[in-house]
Amino acid sequence: MALEQYAGDMGMCCRCSACKFVPMQKVKGSDYSYVCPSIAKYNFHAYSGGGRMNIGTAAVKNGMNYTDRLLDVVYNCQMCGACDVSCKYAMDMEVLEPISEFRMKCNEDGKTNAALDKVIAGLRKTGSMVPAKGKRGAWAAGLGIKDATKEKVDVLFHVGCLTSFDPEMQKLAKATARILEKAGVSFGIAGDAETCCGGRAYQMGYKDDFLAQAKKNMALIKKCGAKTLVTGCADGYQAFKVLYDKYDLKGKLEVLHISEYIDKLIKDGKLKPRKKVNLSVTYHDPCRLGRLGEPWIHWEGTKVPGDRFVFDPPKEYRRGAKGIYEPPRDVIKSIPGVKLTEMTRIKEYAWCCGAGGGVNESNPEFATWTAQKRIDEAVSTGAEAIVTACPWCEKTLNEAIKASGSSLKVYDIVELVEKAI
Repeated sequence: MALEQYAGDMGMCCRCSACKFVPMQKVKGSDYSYVCPSIAKYNFHAYSGGGRMNIGTAAVKNGMNYTDRLLDVVYNCQMCGACDVSCKYAMDMEVLEPISEFRMKCNEDGKTNAALDKVIAGLRKTGSMVPAKGKRGAWAAGLGIKDATKEKVDVLFHVGCLTSFDPEMQKLAKATARILEKAGVSFGIAGDAETCCGGRAYQMGYKDDFLAQAKKNMALIKKCGAKTLVTGCADGYQAFKVLYDKYDLKGKLEVLHISEYIDKLIKDGKLKPRKKVNLSVTYHDPCRLGRLGEPWIHWEGTKVPGDRFVFDPPKEYRRGAKGIYEPPRDVIKSIPGVKLTEMTRIKEYAWCCGAGGGVNESNPEFATWTAQKRIDEAVSTGAEAIVTACPWCEKTLNEAIKASGSSLKVYDIVELVEKAI
């Protein structure tokens, strides 16, 4: 859907600034009241969801008048969707969708970011969003995991680019494999044949590259016969679960994040965390598992023009409340000895880790600044560790801790579960 299709939504923005903060009805004080990292960092309206809507309105009316400052606004955004759900607390209008379309239009017009172009060039060459050093499936050597390209499996574990290639993140793939084996799950991996989900390319505005990756993945899944796909990465989860569905590519494939699957295995009695893990923790909701992990809602009907506009039949908006929030919390609570204390901004109003939307690659200083704000919030709970459910969150939060000298520890949820079984 082109930017012009959202002219009514963008024109509806009344500059109330609700997109910048946790909704007034939910905010708990002046500390941690911002929900949008971009406006919190750059403190100028253009860097907010509403500012980007105003720019979009002007672009539809007057054309795309590109300047260096305009592109700075476009690419200094994690595409985390916090502006969208805060606006929709009281409004019926799309915010993230037109922002995403604006970025895709920039890409179509060749107004790209050099750092992101380099990442996409790597994707086209190697099928990975991170440098592909060695073979993608090398982490599984000697573990005896089924090769889903050679034998049928019930569950396909999509490992993801960062976890496959980053030596410091491969521990998450190994922990996931041990957990699934412990629960007696018949699962496999695609190993060297696995390719990127395309989700981060979509966030960066490279729609055609996203669609190319999606088609490759669905062809591989069809060939291996898996009915259920499990991912340990929130970007991968949102891509397979939400974006593939948006473009009618997912079919009947069941998509589960590993935290959902572990929660199910525990509640079915197939996995029993028995070992005590004495640790006080707080939980960080990854954007693309939480608010952006909410299922896509297909809608067909007519937009009826008027003073604003209405839809016939009424359109159901995605407001972020139906993301994956309770399963990871239930898993954490099931581990003996672990004490969970919540941060101020949680669930659909959680603060981003900073890694999304290509910011990690194009402006790493901004990514680290955003992560540091989350670390400060986690420390304020008195927890010893922050637990998340995405390797990109773990990587970015660890980089902020390293830069600040904080003693806070970072764990992925699979690392805690592995300690307890």
